[in-house]
Amino acid sequence: MFNRLASCSCAALMLASAPLMARDNISIVGSSTVFPFATVVAERFGKITDFKTPTIESTGSGGGMKLFCKGLGVDTPDVTNSSRRIKKSEFDQCQTNGVTDIVEALIGYDGIAVANSNKSEQLTLTRKDLFLALAKDVPDPAGGDSTVANPYKTWKDVNPELPDLAIEVLGPPPTSGTRDAFVELAMEGGCKTFDFIKAMKNSDKNAYKGLCHTIREDGAYVEAGENDNLIVQKLEANPDALGIFGFSFLEQNSDKVQSSVIEGFEADFDAIADGDYPISRPLYFYVKKQHIGTVPGIKEYLDEFTSDGAWGEDGYLADKGMIPLSDDERSAMSASVKGLESLSL
Repeated sequence: MFNRLASCSCAALMLASAPLMARDNISIVGSSTVFPFATVVAERFGKITDFKTPTIESTGSGGGMKLFCKGLGVDTPDVTNSSRRIKKSEFDQCQTNGVTDIVEALIGYDGIAVANSNKSEQLTLTRKDLFLALAKDVPDPAGGDSTVANPYKTWKDVNPELPDLAIEVLGPPPTSGTRDAFVELAMEGGCKTFDFIKAMKNSDKNAYKGLCHTIREDGAYVEAGENDNLIVQKLEANPDALGIFGFSFLEQNSDKVQSSVIEGFEADFDAIADGDYPISRPLYFYVKKQHIGTVPGIKEYLDEFTSDGAWGEDGYLADKGMIPLSDDERSAMSASVKGLESLSL
Protein backbone atom coordinates (compact mmCIF):
# COMPACT_ATOMS: atom_id res chain seq x y z
CA MET A 1 0.00 0.00 0.00
CA PHE A 2 2.79 2.41 1.00
CA ASN A 3 4.69 1.77 -2.25
CA ARG A 4 1.58 2.40 -4.34
CA LEU A 5 0.90 5.66 -2.50
CA ALA A 6 4.51 6.73 -2.86
CA SER A 7 4.41 5.93 -6.56
CA CYS A 8 1.20 7.95 -7.03
CA SER A 9 2.63 10.89 -5.10
CA CYS A 10 5.80 10.88 -7.18
CA ALA A 11 3.84 10.73 -10.42
CA ALA A 12 1.62 13.61 -9.34
CA LEU A 13 4.65 15.62 -8.28
CA MET A 14 6.39 15.01 -11.59
CA LEU A 15 3.28 16.06 -13.50
CA ALA A 16 2.85 19.22 -11.45
CA SER A 17 6.50 20.23 -11.80
CA ALA A 18 6.97 19.27 -15.46
CA PRO A 19 7.70 22.26 -17.73
CA LEU A 20 5.18 23.21 -20.37
CA MET A 21 5.97 21.61 -23.71
CA ALA A 22 6.24 24.21 -26.45
CA ARG A 23 3.48 24.62 -29.04
CA ASP A 24 4.32 26.57 -32.19
CA ASN A 25 1.06 28.52 -32.44
CA ILE A 26 -1.33 30.27 -30.07
CA SER A 27 -4.54 28.42 -29.16
CA ILE A 28 -7.63 30.59 -28.62
CA VAL A 29 -11.17 29.54 -27.64
CA GLY A 30 -14.31 31.24 -26.36
CA SER A 31 -17.04 33.70 -27.30
CA SER A 32 -18.79 33.47 -30.66
CA THR A 33 -19.26 37.25 -30.50
CA VAL A 34 -15.56 37.99 -30.04
CA PHE A 35 -14.64 35.25 -32.55
CA PRO A 36 -14.82 37.42 -35.73
CA PHE A 37 -12.76 40.19 -34.11
CA ALA A 38 -10.12 37.78 -32.82
CA THR A 39 -10.03 36.07 -36.23
CA VAL A 40 -9.23 39.34 -38.00
CA VAL A 41 -6.44 40.09 -35.52
CA ALA A 42 -5.08 36.54 -35.77
CA GLU A 43 -5.01 36.60 -39.57
CA ARG A 44 -3.27 39.96 -39.65
CA PHE A 45 -0.84 38.81 -36.94
CA GLY A 46 0.05 35.76 -39.04
CA LYS A 47 0.75 37.95 -42.08
CA ILE A 48 2.80 40.73 -40.51
CA THR A 49 4.92 38.67 -38.10
CA ASP A 50 7.07 35.56 -38.33
CA PHE A 51 4.72 33.70 -35.99
CA LYS A 52 2.13 31.19 -37.10
CA THR A 53 -1.49 32.31 -37.32
CA PRO A 54 -3.27 31.47 -34.04
CA THR A 55 -5.97 28.81 -34.12
CA ILE A 56 -9.37 30.02 -32.87
CA GLU A 57 -12.36 27.91 -31.86
CA SER A 58 -15.81 29.35 -31.16
CA THR A 59 -16.97 27.50 -28.03
CA GLY A 60 -19.07 30.17 -26.32
CA SER A 61 -17.85 32.22 -23.37
CA GLY A 62 -18.74 29.61 -20.74
CA GLY A 63 -17.30 26.74 -22.75
CA GLY A 64 -14.11 28.70 -23.35
CA MET A 65 -13.69 29.43 -19.65
CA LYS A 66 -13.99 25.72 -18.82
CA LEU A 67 -11.26 24.84 -21.31
CA PHE A 68 -9.07 27.77 -20.27
CA CYS A 69 -9.33 26.98 -16.56
CA LYS A 70 -8.68 23.26 -17.02
CA GLY A 71 -5.00 23.78 -16.28
CA LEU A 72 -1.63 24.50 -17.88
CA GLY A 73 0.05 22.77 -20.82
CA VAL A 74 -0.17 22.27 -24.56
CA ASP A 75 -3.56 20.56 -24.36
CA THR A 76 -5.14 23.71 -22.91
CA PRO A 77 -5.75 27.06 -24.64
CA ASP A 78 -3.57 30.13 -24.12
CA VAL A 79 -6.35 32.68 -24.57
CA THR A 80 -10.11 32.66 -24.11
CA ASN A 81 -12.46 35.27 -25.55
CA SER A 82 -15.53 36.31 -23.58
CA SER A 83 -18.56 38.51 -24.10
CA ARG A 84 -18.83 38.98 -20.34
CA ARG A 85 -16.38 39.33 -17.49
CA ILE A 86 -14.96 36.17 -15.93
CA LYS A 87 -17.12 34.92 -13.05
CA LYS A 88 -15.67 34.53 -9.55
CA SER A 89 -16.44 30.80 -9.69
CA GLU A 90 -14.50 30.49 -12.97
CA PHE A 91 -11.58 32.49 -11.58
CA ASP A 92 -11.50 30.23 -8.52
CA GLN A 93 -11.56 27.13 -10.75
CA CYS A 94 -8.58 28.50 -12.67
CA GLN A 95 -6.68 29.05 -9.42
CA THR A 96 -7.50 25.53 -8.21
CA ASN A 97 -6.14 24.05 -11.46
CA GLY A 98 -2.90 26.03 -11.40
CA VAL A 99 -3.89 28.85 -13.76
CA THR A 100 -2.84 31.43 -11.19
CA ASP A 101 -1.66 34.31 -13.38
CA ILE A 102 -4.36 35.63 -15.72
CA VAL A 103 -4.17 38.83 -17.75
CA GLU A 104 -7.55 40.46 -18.41
CA ALA A 105 -8.12 42.59 -21.51
CA LEU A 106 -11.28 44.66 -21.91
CA ILE A 107 -11.23 45.26 -25.66
CA GLY A 108 -14.43 47.12 -26.56
CA TYR A 109 -18.21 47.05 -26.45
CA ASP A 110 -20.99 45.30 -28.31
CA GLY A 111 -24.74 45.62 -28.47
CA ILE A 112 -27.07 42.63 -28.34
CA ALA A 113 -29.47 42.98 -31.23
CA VAL A 114 -33.05 41.75 -31.08
CA ALA A 115 -33.67 41.51 -34.79
CA ASN A 116 -36.01 40.20 -37.44
CA SER A 117 -36.09 39.83 -41.21
CA ASN A 118 -36.07 42.95 -43.37
CA LYS A 119 -39.18 41.45 -44.98
CA SER A 120 -41.10 42.05 -41.75
CA GLU A 121 -42.33 45.05 -39.78
CA GLN A 122 -39.70 46.55 -37.50
CA LEU A 123 -40.73 45.99 -33.89
CA THR A 124 -40.64 48.59 -31.13
CA LEU A 125 -40.07 46.83 -27.82
CA THR A 126 -39.18 47.49 -24.20
CA ARG A 127 -37.17 45.32 -21.86
CA LYS A 128 -40.43 44.70 -20.00
CA ASP A 129 -41.93 43.30 -23.22
CA LEU A 130 -38.92 40.99 -23.64
CA PHE A 131 -39.14 39.75 -20.06
CA LEU A 132 -42.87 39.03 -20.30
CA ALA A 133 -42.41 37.28 -23.64
CA LEU A 134 -39.48 35.08 -22.65
CA ALA A 135 -39.42 34.47 -18.89
CA LYS A 136 -40.43 31.07 -17.57
CA ASP A 137 -42.58 32.67 -14.85
CA VAL A 138 -44.16 36.13 -14.98
CA PRO A 139 -46.34 38.30 -12.74
CA ASP A 140 -49.92 37.04 -12.68
CA PRO A 141 -51.86 38.94 -15.38
CA ALA A 142 -54.85 38.90 -13.01
CA GLY A 143 -52.88 41.15 -10.64
CA GLY A 144 -51.33 40.87 -7.22
CA ASP A 145 -47.79 40.13 -6.09
CA SER A 146 -47.53 36.58 -7.36
CA THR A 147 -46.17 34.83 -10.42
CA VAL A 148 -47.51 32.17 -12.77
CA ALA A 149 -46.11 30.02 -15.57
CA ASN A 150 -45.79 32.22 -18.65
CA PRO A 151 -49.22 32.23 -20.36
CA TYR A 152 -48.34 34.54 -23.25
CA LYS A 153 -48.54 33.04 -26.73
CA THR A 154 -48.34 36.12 -28.97
CA TRP A 155 -46.61 39.49 -28.84
CA LYS A 156 -50.05 41.09 -28.72
CA ASP A 157 -50.77 39.12 -25.53
CA VAL A 158 -47.69 40.74 -24.01
CA ASN A 159 -48.50 44.26 -25.17
CA PRO A 160 -51.68 45.25 -27.09
CA GLU A 161 -49.59 47.62 -29.23
CA LEU A 162 -47.51 44.75 -30.63
CA PRO A 163 -48.41 42.51 -33.61
CA ASP A 164 -50.61 39.44 -33.25
CA LEU A 165 -47.72 37.09 -34.03
CA ALA A 166 -46.67 33.97 -32.14
CA ILE A 167 -43.69 34.53 -29.85
CA GLU A 168 -40.75 32.75 -31.47
CA VAL A 169 -37.26 33.90 -30.56
CA LEU A 170 -34.07 32.22 -31.77
CA GLY A 171 -31.21 32.74 -29.37
CA PRO A 172 -27.97 31.42 -27.91
CA PRO A 173 -27.61 28.50 -25.47
CA PRO A 174 -26.67 28.77 -21.77
CA THR A 175 -22.93 28.40 -22.55
CA SER A 176 -22.99 31.68 -24.48
CA GLY A 177 -21.87 35.02 -23.07
CA THR A 178 -24.52 36.60 -25.29
CA ARG A 179 -27.16 34.60 -23.40
CA ASP A 180 -25.65 35.65 -20.05
CA ALA A 181 -25.63 39.30 -21.04
CA PHE A 182 -29.14 39.17 -22.54
CA VAL A 183 -30.74 37.75 -19.38
CA GLU A 184 -28.86 40.24 -17.19
CA LEU A 185 -29.42 43.36 -19.29
CA ALA A 186 -32.72 42.73 -21.07
CA MET A 187 -34.60 40.17 -18.99
CA GLU A 188 -33.60 41.51 -15.58
CA GLY A 189 -34.02 45.05 -16.86
CA GLY A 190 -37.65 44.25 -17.64
CA CYS A 191 -38.16 42.07 -14.58
CA LYS A 192 -37.33 44.79 -12.09
CA THR A 193 -39.93 47.17 -13.53
CA PHE A 194 -42.33 45.25 -11.27
CA ASP A 195 -42.02 46.71 -7.77
CA PHE A 196 -42.65 43.48 -5.86
CA ILE A 197 -39.95 41.69 -7.85
CA LYS A 198 -37.51 44.57 -7.46
CA ALA A 199 -38.04 44.39 -3.68
CA MET A 200 -37.23 40.68 -3.83
CA LYS A 201 -33.63 41.53 -4.80
CA ASN A 202 -32.97 42.66 -1.23
CA SER A 203 -35.05 40.03 0.59
CA ASP A 204 -34.18 36.94 -1.47
CA LYS A 205 -31.48 37.50 -4.06
CA ASN A 206 -31.47 33.90 -5.31
CA ALA A 207 -35.23 33.90 -5.90
CA TYR A 208 -34.96 37.27 -7.64
CA LYS A 209 -32.21 36.04 -9.97
CA GLY A 210 -34.03 32.75 -10.63
CA LEU A 211 -37.17 34.59 -11.64
CA CYS A 212 -35.51 37.30 -13.72
CA HIS A 213 -32.91 35.14 -15.47
CA THR A 214 -34.81 31.93 -16.29
CA ILE A 215 -36.01 31.65 -19.87
CA ARG A 216 -39.15 29.68 -20.72
CA GLU A 217 -38.76 26.16 -22.15
CA ASP A 218 -42.09 25.66 -23.91
CA GLY A 219 -40.87 26.36 -27.44
CA ALA A 220 -41.24 30.16 -27.56
CA TYR A 221 -37.47 30.48 -27.12
CA VAL A 222 -35.43 28.25 -29.42
CA GLU A 223 -31.77 27.59 -28.63
CA ALA A 224 -30.00 28.01 -31.95
CA GLY A 225 -26.44 27.14 -30.97
CA GLU A 226 -23.30 29.27 -30.90
CA ASN A 227 -23.40 30.07 -34.64
CA ASP A 228 -24.96 33.53 -35.00
CA ASN A 229 -24.86 33.25 -38.79
CA LEU A 230 -27.23 30.30 -38.50
CA ILE A 231 -29.74 32.49 -36.63
CA VAL A 232 -29.58 35.06 -39.44
CA GLN A 233 -30.30 32.33 -41.99
CA LYS A 234 -33.29 31.09 -39.96
CA LEU A 235 -34.71 34.61 -39.73
CA GLU A 236 -34.56 34.86 -43.50
CA ALA A 237 -36.55 31.63 -43.74
CA ASN A 238 -39.03 32.66 -41.01
CA PRO A 239 -39.93 36.37 -41.21
CA ASP A 240 -42.20 36.12 -38.14
CA ALA A 241 -39.37 35.09 -35.80
CA LEU A 242 -36.94 37.25 -33.83
CA GLY A 243 -33.27 36.51 -33.24
CA ILE A 244 -30.77 37.49 -30.57
CA PHE A 245 -27.11 38.01 -31.52
CA GLY A 246 -24.23 40.49 -31.37
CA PHE A 247 -24.26 43.85 -33.16
CA SER A 248 -21.42 42.89 -35.48
CA PHE A 249 -23.56 40.14 -37.03
CA LEU A 250 -26.43 42.60 -37.45
CA GLU A 251 -24.14 45.05 -39.23
CA GLN A 252 -22.65 42.36 -41.46
CA ASN A 253 -26.14 41.19 -42.46
CA SER A 254 -27.97 44.53 -42.69
CA ASP A 255 -29.26 43.53 -46.14
CA LYS A 256 -31.13 40.63 -44.50
CA VAL A 257 -32.09 41.61 -40.94
CA GLN A 258 -33.00 44.73 -38.97
CA SER A 259 -32.74 45.74 -35.34
CA SER A 260 -35.84 46.16 -33.24
CA VAL A 261 -36.18 49.56 -31.55
CA ILE A 262 -35.54 48.99 -27.85
CA GLU A 263 -36.81 51.83 -25.65
CA GLY A 264 -36.26 54.39 -28.38
CA PHE A 265 -32.97 53.16 -29.81
CA GLU A 266 -31.91 50.73 -32.50
CA ALA A 267 -28.74 48.69 -32.07
CA ASP A 268 -26.37 50.91 -34.02
CA PHE A 269 -22.78 52.05 -33.58
CA ASP A 270 -23.50 55.50 -32.15
CA ALA A 271 -26.26 54.41 -29.74
CA ILE A 272 -24.05 51.65 -28.31
CA ALA A 273 -20.96 53.87 -28.10
CA ASP A 274 -22.95 56.62 -26.34
CA GLY A 275 -24.50 54.15 -23.88
CA ASP A 276 -28.03 54.90 -25.09
CA TYR A 277 -28.86 51.45 -26.41
CA PRO A 278 -30.02 49.55 -23.29
CA ILE A 279 -28.77 46.05 -24.22
CA SER A 280 -25.02 46.51 -24.61
CA ARG A 281 -22.08 44.78 -22.94
CA PRO A 282 -18.27 44.78 -22.69
CA LEU A 283 -16.05 42.33 -24.57
CA TYR A 284 -12.94 40.68 -23.12
CA PHE A 285 -10.19 38.18 -23.62
CA TYR A 286 -8.10 36.44 -20.97
CA VAL A 287 -4.52 35.24 -21.27
CA LYS A 288 -2.50 32.62 -19.37
CA LYS A 289 0.53 34.61 -18.29
CA GLN A 290 2.24 31.31 -17.43
CA HIS A 291 2.23 30.31 -21.12
CA ILE A 292 4.05 33.49 -22.20
CA GLY A 293 7.62 32.64 -23.14
CA THR A 294 6.76 29.00 -23.71
CA VAL A 295 4.16 29.26 -26.48
CA PRO A 296 5.68 31.64 -29.04
CA GLY A 297 3.98 34.88 -30.04
CA ILE A 298 1.54 35.50 -27.19
CA LYS A 299 3.00 38.85 -26.12
CA GLU A 300 3.27 39.96 -29.74
CA TYR A 301 -0.38 38.95 -30.34
CA LEU A 302 -1.39 41.12 -27.38
CA ASP A 303 0.61 44.00 -28.83
CA GLU A 304 -1.22 43.69 -32.15
CA PHE A 305 -4.68 43.42 -30.57
CA THR A 306 -4.10 46.49 -28.39
CA SER A 307 -2.53 48.62 -31.12
CA ASP A 308 -4.36 51.78 -32.25
CA GLY A 309 -4.52 50.31 -35.73
CA ALA A 310 -6.58 47.39 -34.38
CA TRP A 311 -8.79 48.53 -31.48
CA GLY A 312 -8.53 52.32 -31.91
CA GLU A 313 -11.40 54.59 -33.00
CA ASP A 314 -10.32 54.26 -36.63
CA GLY A 315 -8.91 50.75 -36.29
CA TYR A 316 -9.83 47.73 -38.36
CA LEU A 317 -11.89 46.19 -35.54
CA ALA A 318 -14.22 49.20 -35.54
CA ASP A 319 -14.71 48.56 -39.27
CA LYS A 320 -15.86 45.07 -38.31
CA GLY A 321 -18.45 46.40 -35.85
CA MET A 322 -16.66 46.47 -32.50
CA ILE A 323 -17.41 49.61 -30.49
CA PRO A 324 -14.04 51.04 -29.32
CA LEU A 325 -13.21 51.93 -25.74
CA SER A 326 -12.86 55.60 -24.86
CA ASP A 327 -9.36 57.08 -25.17
CA ASP A 328 -8.88 56.97 -21.39
CA GLU A 329 -10.15 53.38 -21.10
CA ARG A 330 -7.96 52.28 -23.97
CA SER A 331 -4.87 53.95 -22.51
CA ALA A 332 -5.39 52.36 -19.10
CA MET A 333 -6.14 48.91 -20.52
CA SER A 334 -3.18 49.07 -22.91
CA ALA A 335 -0.85 49.78 -19.99
CA SER A 336 -2.36 46.90 -18.00
CA VAL A 337 -2.05 44.40 -20.85
CA LYS A 338 1.43 45.45 -21.91
CA GLY A 339 2.51 45.31 -18.28
CA LEU A 340 1.03 41.80 -18.02
CA GLU A 341 -0.81 42.70 -14.82
CA SER A 342 -2.30 39.62 -13.14
CA LEU A 343 -6.01 39.71 -12.45
CA SER A 344 -7.29 39.43 -8.88
CA LEU A 345 -10.95 39.04 -7.89
